[in-house]
Amino acid sequence: MLTDINFEKEKNLDFGSNVHQIAQLYKAQNPVNYEILSDAKLQFNDILDLKTGLDITSEFYDVKAVTIVKFGMPCAVALGSDLSDAYQKAFDCDPISALGGTIVLSATVDENIAILVRKMNFNCVAAPDFNDKAKEILKNTTALKVVKINTPLEKYRKLENYEINVTPFGVLVQSQDKKELDPGSFKIASKIKPTEQQIEDAVFAWKIVKHAKSQAVVVARDFKTIAISQGNTNRICAFENAVDFSCNESKDAVLATDGQILAVESINAAIQGRVGVIIQTGESPKPVVDAVNKYNLVMINTGISHNKY
Repeated sequence: MLTDINFEKEKNLDFGSNVHQIAQLYKAQNPVNYEILSDAKLQFNDILDLKTGLDITSEFYDVKAVTIVKFGMPCAVALGSDLSDAYQKAFDCDPISALGGTIVLSATVDENIAILVRKMNFNCVAAPDFNDKAKEILKNTTALKVVKINTPLEKYRKLENYEINVTPFGVLVQSQDKKELDPGSFKIASKIKPTEQQIEDAVFAWKIVKHAKSQAVVVARDFKTIAISQGNTNRICAFENAVDFSCNESKDAVLATDGQILAVESINAAIQGRVGVIIQTGESPKPVVDAVNKYNLVMINTGISHNKY
């Protein structure tokens, strides 16, 4: 249940999304505990990127995970056997978008990761901790914001803060999208059933598409994003853009989309990319399901939508 909200001003920021915009920071209802280890200060856009990065990385709080964010949108996410493996897999997803982005890691950053981060000209790096050598390397990197997240990522996932949008019609307030995915509640809409590995990759992709701007598509395999298409005004374009970006890597991969698939053209795009599994909200028309079965795809229905404006 939503309650009345009163905000306490914390400080003025140097500027907003653009230098000609005035910006201020107010205290959150349930704030994250963090420290800035660098001389460079967090600005308006940094905070938005950090939120997105932490929202996604905290989905994988108990494994080694790396999220790269640009302009408030995820551009790469990967899990690895260790943090270096996760970093390299994430960077390989979209190295061009990674430049100047924000990187959020799920575990302590050591000197090896710090050297990689420094080379990549990231704007901001955040993690639960940094060892002494990593701190020394990163603190000497001009303009890089280094943020230590003291709130455990598992606890961060449970922080409840309202989402607020001020419009000329009034102030819109809603609870956060904290809906969890239960693989036990999956409905398999296709004749072919998913393997255990396909289910694991589907869950991974779904946790990411949840945080992408609608209409969104995430293509993933082996706990690594291959393509993230977001901010589209129709789902067909989201499919086509994701498959085009994936090139040959989409073969046998999982494709996640944040809403219902209503058009056969979306399935046709997935077929062109030789995708193996589709995970979506569900309740697609019969022609869509028929196309899935015709081309021997797996389709998983979650019963959950993740519209993100």
